[in-house]
Amino acid sequence: MELAVGNYLDLSTPTEGLTFRYQNFFIGKTVSYQGGTYDFLPFGFSGVTVNRTGDNIEASLVFPNNQISRAWVVNAVEEFWIAKVYVMVLDPDNVAPPDLLHNYVGQVATGGWNETAVTLQLNTVLDAVGADVPMRKLTRELIGAIPTSNNVRLR
Repeated sequence: MELAVGNYLDLSTPTEGLTFRYQNFFIGKTVSYQGGTYDFLPFGFSGVTVNRTGDNIEASLVFPNNQISRAWVVNAVEEFWIAKVYVMVLDPDNVAPPDLLHNYVGQVATGGWNETAVTLQLNTVLDAVGADVPMRKLTRELIGAIPTSNNVRLR
């Protein structure tokens, strides 16, 4: 059995409550995951970086540059859409429900395009210091015990 890695993407509009769902692995197919259907769209997800404070986690989504993608990318940037990316372990021969490897939630911060690609830059929706909406602050109720010093060690 071969295994591969692919991405499923939920793009949500905060004003209209619409969610667009895409996957980038099964070419020309629509697949199901957690009650939603994901159409094929070639896109790339990369650049997740994490800093020591837990905020400012950035990533990018890259789509082919065509008239369709440019039309909604402008709205995504102007309305600060929310992107949820699910990194999946997939069986190339079977569209059965995949195994989740990692998920990322980010808010569209900026975007742009060149001759071949449309890019969306995503920023984290978590704010380690403030409580700006739609950002959330880290609280004991949300994540459990919170370190009170900068002397944190991972085992």
